[in-house]
Amino acid sequence: MSRSGASRLARVALRALRLFAKPVRRSQGRAGTVVETYRGYGSRDEVFLIGRVFRQSQRAASAADAGWAAELRDIRRRITRRKVAGAVLTARFFGCEEQVVTDRDGYFRVHLRPNLPAPPEASWHLMELDLAGPEPVRAKGQVFIPSAACRRVVISDIDDTIMRTGVANKAKMLWRLFVEDAENRVAFPGAAALYRALYAGPCGAEGNPMLYVSRAPWGIYDMLSEFFLMHRIPVGPVLFLREWGLSWSSPLPRRAEDHKRELIERMLALYHDLPFVLIGDSGQHDPEVYAEIVAAHPGRVAAVYIRNVSQGSGRLDEIARLAEAVEADGSSLVLAADSLAMAEHAVERGLIHADAIADVAREWNADGAVPETRRRAGRTRARALRKVLGDAGATPPNVVVEPARSDPPGG
Repeated sequence: MSRSGASRLARVALRALRLFAKPVRRSQGRAGTVVETYRGYGSRDEVFLIGRVFRQSQRAASAADAGWAAELRDIRRRITRRKVAGAVLTARFFGCEEQVVTDRDGYFRVHLRPNLPAPPEASWHLMELDLAGPEPVRAKGQVFIPSAACRRVVISDIDDTIMRTGVANKAKMLWRLFVEDAENRVAFPGAAALYRALYAGPCGAEGNPMLYVSRAPWGIYDMLSEFFLMHRIPVGPVLFLREWGLSWSSPLPRRAEDHKRELIERMLALYHDLPFVLIGDSGQHDPEVYAEIVAAHPGRVAAVYIRNVSQGSGRLDEIARLAEAVEADGSSLVLAADSLAMAEHAVERGLIHADAIADVAREWNADGAVPETRRRAGRTRARALRKVLGDAGATPPNVVVEPARSDPPGG
């Protein structure tokens, strides 16, 4: 290996170690007990936040300097962390106070109903947390509440929708982030620009709630946060399917698609005055779940975007039948092999600003993703979708399916 190659590998390894050790350094608490919080979410009526309580060894004074030794010491501290069950925390948020207790894995879940209104112009707010023991700790958590400028809620899958699969494998994720030039090989081309546009909305300042769903456990949280930061994807609460339960207690063993459906139902009830945009992929059960949501909640879903990652024609035929149902229920479905087709439809529906198409295309080109000929169907009626897909060959076109009489675009 050349000297430059060895130097790059050393930088990559140190960066990976630093990320793996990050939760230890940022945890709130200086004694042996620390509080780790994840981004929360809510409305002006109720808010939710999840976190975990650990005991970990304190950082020695000599470990303050950066470098291999410091990172390895912090990794050892993370590996030897011990969860704290039965710890009592007091949560305070806009005039409301509630006590919660950590479960057997050290997790705590806060569900508060604020007594005072949150400032309508802000989206992120701080929740105060006081841990009584084993050592007293004062901590803060971030909670997202849609501001008065918000116009819709975006719920998106992560795996095979924003990023290529492999997120649940920590070793593979680290390799992709730091060794395989993650900027080009992990995220789907143009996805980051599309999500920034959905967050901003057509006026550019909506700050819409971005709720992300993953099959990964909480242990991958920091790697996902790093991935979002690298690609400038708008941050939001990440609702991991393996941890959230309907009772806000221990996770229940049930199918992922059932859990996703129930989670979206909760979000529809929580943000009852906002329309939704649902984004997923063709590989799992997203099209089926989203079609059921559209049918059960007429007028609440502005658009459904499905990233096509399927190889077999049978799966595409199944999605074609679902598209007919979505169309009949008054919404629209985009089955797309790329983010640019989604962006073009979102502009037509008034979900994002027209300038966003150029941003998505620029990011798409930068990633080397534009083929010599971009196969794309125009506006396609549902009854013709299966024929279009059947004639497409190995690389199906991007297909838009929507009602014959669509509502005029707008917020």
